[in-house]
Amino acid sequence: MRRVVIGTAAVSMALSVAACGKAGDKKDDSSSSSSSSKTIGLLLPDSVTARYEKFDKPYFEAKVKAECADCKVEYANAAGDAAKQAQQVSSMITKGVGVIVISAQDSAAIKSSIQSAVDKGIKVIAYDRLAQGPVSAYVSFDNVKVGELQGEALLTALGDKATKKSKIVMINGDDADPNAGQFKKGAHQALDGKVDIAYEQSGLWKDTVAAQKMSAAITQLGAKNIAGVYSANDGMAGGIANTLKGAGISGIPLTGQDAELAGIQRIVAGTQSSTVYKAFKPEAEAAAQLAVNLLNNKSISDLATTTQTSGSGDKVPSQLLTPVSVTKANIKDTVVKDGLYTIDQICTADYAKACKAAGLQ
Repeated sequence: MRRVVIGTAAVSMALSVAACGKAGDKKDDSSSSSSSSKTIGLLLPDSVTARYEKFDKPYFEAKVKAECADCKVEYANAAGDAAKQAQQVSSMITKGVGVIVISAQDSAAIKSSIQSAVDKGIKVIAYDRLAQGPVSAYVSFDNVKVGELQGEALLTALGDKATKKSKIVMINGDDADPNAGQFKKGAHQALDGKVDIAYEQSGLWKDTVAAQKMSAAITQLGAKNIAGVYSANDGMAGGIANTLKGAGISGIPLTGQDAELAGIQRIVAGTQSSTVYKAFKPEAEAAAQLAVNLLNNKSISDLATTTQTSGSGDKVPSQLLTPVSVTKANIKDTVVKDGLYTIDQICTADYAKACKAAGLQ
């Protein structure tokens, strides 16, 4: 009887140890699932800004495919909703992606979501906008330089009207976007002390909001007293240009950014004076290369050669590209030369005459 009891206990212990071993194995598999994943999550902030869906997404996907044939890209767009983007991060975590590339709709609000992803072993790359939290890398342009280029272009367009008495309207981007603060800083560095920034507000990256702010500026300052307008991007510049036209204001400088097709066409037509071209392809391809490297546990030190400090105080390995100012004089040498747009795309019937005068046809 004693031998039977001992034998039964031994079998029970063996089964128990085997069960524990399997449970442990399963746990280990779960914790390492993200590192063995061949899926990269791409999260972009909105669909209002034309660049993201038209350029960034396809360029990113093509580069990932070229560098990693068996990799997959899971894509989601926040449609301007920070809460929705947080849900999208959760969804990417559930899907077990290995790396998340995110252009934050709200850099501070997304911090806890990024922390959750990192806690699951997922590496996060901040794309175009430096999100807060423990991100592994950041890809963007020198955003203070972008603002400087905008401010300098405005001064150049003003010419001899660039005096300390010249009243400038300044419509900045969304304060939730850290880039907006850097654009604003750069623009002020170029403009302060040289012109009078008589009205300054945020346009929230929306053409409708920017149009409303411009209307308020005209009411406050008077149509005849406005010498020029700083707009942080082309989308807002479109709304501002319509408001200026409606108020009978023409011939004054109006800046922009992103080299959107509509912005380039306004430059040709003379209703916008400049934009800033941040070549989408090299930025998207840089992010894709970083993502593939991190996915395969390869070094990124030769790619991210500088460091930026985020709003949460994290020092992030960064790759910063160089922006270019675009005016009517160099459209051919920038966006056309790079294949961003063809002459035919720019010079539609409505712009044919202006294109001819600009030497584009």
